[in-house]
Amino acid sequence: MYPLSAPKVAIIGLDAAPPALLFDRWAKHLPNLSSLCAGGVFGNLRSVIPPITVPAWACMASGKDPGTLGLYGFRNRSGHSYDALTVASATSVIENRLWDLLGDSGRRSILIGVPPTYPAQPINGLLVSCFLAPNKNTSFTYPRWLRAKIDDWAGGEYVVDVEEYRTDHKEQLLAEIGRMTAARFWLARRMLEEPWDFFMMVEIGTDRLYHGFLRFCHPAHPLYEPGNLYEHALLDYHVDLDRRVGELVAALPDGTLVLAVSDHGVRPLRGGFAINEWLKDEGFLVLKDPGAQGRLAPDMVDWGKTRAWGEGGYYARIFLNVAGRETEGTISHGARESVRQLLREKLESLHGLDGRPMGNQIFFPENIYRHVRGIAPDLIVFLGGLDYRSVGAVGLDGVFRGENDTGPDDANHDMTGLFVAGIKGRPLPEPPGGRRFDASIYDIAPTVLKAFGLSVPTGMIGTPLDPWTSPGR
Repeated sequence: MYPLSAPKVAIIGLDAAPPALLFDRWAKHLPNLSSLCAGGVFGNLRSVIPPITVPAWACMASGKDPGTLGLYGFRNRSGHSYDALTVASATSVIENRLWDLLGDSGRRSILIGVPPTYPAQPINGLLVSCFLAPNKNTSFTYPRWLRAKIDDWAGGEYVVDVEEYRTDHKEQLLAEIGRMTAARFWLARRMLEEPWDFFMMVEIGTDRLYHGFLRFCHPAHPLYEPGNLYEHALLDYHVDLDRRVGELVAALPDGTLVLAVSDHGVRPLRGGFAINEWLKDEGFLVLKDPGAQGRLAPDMVDWGKTRAWGEGGYYARIFLNVAGRETEGTISHGARESVRQLLREKLESLHGLDGRPMGNQIFFPENIYRHVRGIAPDLIVFLGGLDYRSVGAVGLDGVFRGENDTGPDDANHDMTGLFVAGIKGRPLPEPPGGRRFDASIYDIAPTVLKAFGLSVPTGMIGTPLDPWTSPGR
């Protein structure tokens, strides 16, 4: 048996990459990823609740859950007023992540595009931050001198993200994603020439492509039409991506533990569900003007008569208007639980337009997280099990919407991401080489630490992926 140990570790992050496409449907077109699978282990990687880029990558790198991190999405409540929403950033993560722990042991890290790492914070190594950076004229690198090298090292113009992926300009979007991905991998190969022990990059182009093109390529999407102009756009991109992954792996020294991972998966978006319109219809949300239309704003709400409101996004966040907690709370502390249970029962009993149960999944934060820090939603709701996006607007004609409310969007996130793990130059013998099993996003950080021979800190949730010495799970 091979011990799980390596002088270097490299993580290649493919945001939102789903195993059903990369491991099954397209495997024969992706020789480099398939080779990694055949020489190591691979499988489904269960994401966090909620399965969103922020907080999922932070959970992977820290081994802590969203409640412990106090990160419940891209935007989070920063206070109990009705308009206190702030965008997550590197400073939002107060727990140590892999590069912090490795830096304490004297090991150097290279990070590219890992969310959330903007604004760039000091590390023992080099850091190019993520899509949260508004542009390159900001504190998006550490050290600062690295910013002047980026375009040259990337072989051209480097961008942190595409301008807009919810757009009808598909040809332009496809070209922008292709250029962005090419530049990121060129930069990665150049930065690998610098001293490092731990390397981690995240390519956000995969996520942007699914949101922009899944309807054209996925037969299960309600808007899919065979023979359309972009039917092969996703596969063509992944063929190119696979080639770039292969080139990157070729640049790694033998003995490197290589992990290819995604933070969550993706699924066809069936439409939207207007959560605030539903709360209004059910009497939980009261507007000053019952005929008001548009995105819900605090000044539209009669807070003295409101018991709950929601936020739009990949999932629905419902907050209760609790007396002594919110500014104009109406629910006594003792009644909070009964109101929450009532909402759960109503949401679980909802039916779709086809008359069938929606299959909504409702979570209470204290039941799914080890700690609940920051200001968590009172209810976390996966509408239709994530088939539907949460629409926050009011004044709509019905609660079911045909499409997303913030621009064209073909996909919602899914709980099932992927992982591949293997040591370059040391393929596992058959068996267990090429063995497939399920793992958790929380297993990645302990795996990296064990590869370096470091102890796993108390409080990390996962366990090391160790097929080299174990028959598996």
